[in-house]
Amino acid sequence: MNRHVNKNGYAGERGFQEGHISVSGGKVWYKVVGKNTKGVPVLVLHGGPGASYDYLEPLAELADERPVVFYDQLGCGNSDKPEDTSLWTIERYVDELHLVRMALGLKKVHIIGQSWGTSLAVDYLLTKNPHGLVSLVLSGPLLSARCWIENQLAYIKELPENVRDVILESEEAGEFSSQAYQDAMMEYYKIHVCRLNPWPDCLNRCFEKLNFSIYSHMWGPSEFTVTGSLKNYERVDRLKRISVPVLLTCGFYDEATPETTRYYQKNIPESEIYIFENASHEHHLEAFPEYLKIVRDFFDRAEKGP
Repeated sequence: MNRHVNKNGYAGERGFQEGHISVSGGKVWYKVVGKNTKGVPVLVLHGGPGASYDYLEPLAELADERPVVFYDQLGCGNSDKPEDTSLWTIERYVDELHLVRMALGLKKVHIIGQSWGTSLAVDYLLTKNPHGLVSLVLSGPLLSARCWIENQLAYIKELPENVRDVILESEEAGEFSSQAYQDAMMEYYKIHVCRLNPWPDCLNRCFEKLNFSIYSHMWGPSEFTVTGSLKNYERVDRLKRISVPVLLTCGFYDEATPETTRYYQKNIPESEIYIFENASHEHHLEAFPEYLKIVRDFFDRAEKGP
């Protein structure tokens, strides 16, 4: 099997294809890694809203067993960036996901969603009732805006006093652009978003490419202040309708806390949970070999069936 190690340090299949798919509002970019492998493909949904696929790129390691499909959601990364804010709805992004899957002929597929990508994946299941979905991985899940906000506010209280005061005072004043606030937020990110030092290049690229217009329109000005269209996003009471195998993952220090992730898991009939020690929201990077092992095993069991 021909494999190479790219500049990010992970092994990936040489065989890949990339292109664009027409969706409502423009075209989205996609890449299929390991297109010649024979396993059930996995479709990867990035977070944000407004981020890009870059920070999930190491998951191409899974391509030794199955095609791995990445795409940048409309307005993100390598995809078209229209300025029409009416496009930034979860309903349109669900339709976009459906079109991507159909265009690439993914009749049977696993889905990995990370952060906002878990919201997208769950709404896809609940509204499209898709056929051929073999399993679902929800990493750092966002399935309740209320729980997310409560978790972040609790984390703020645990920060050093000088960092905590800057965040609280800035949030109260609605001042999110000062250097002091940005520095304080980075201290928070180092604990609850990614604990690696330095951050991997793929994660830095993602932050550099973030479309803040989409993020602020759908979420808000910060992780703690939710004013966007997702502020009332609540799906826990509908999770019981999910009938495919589901793996929920989080880090011990994750923005999606272990307690909240367990709460989600208890509401999904055929589901399991795995918590990564000494890891946070980007646990797929912080505990990369362990994450791959857990996901591979889950895919294998899901394909074999009960």
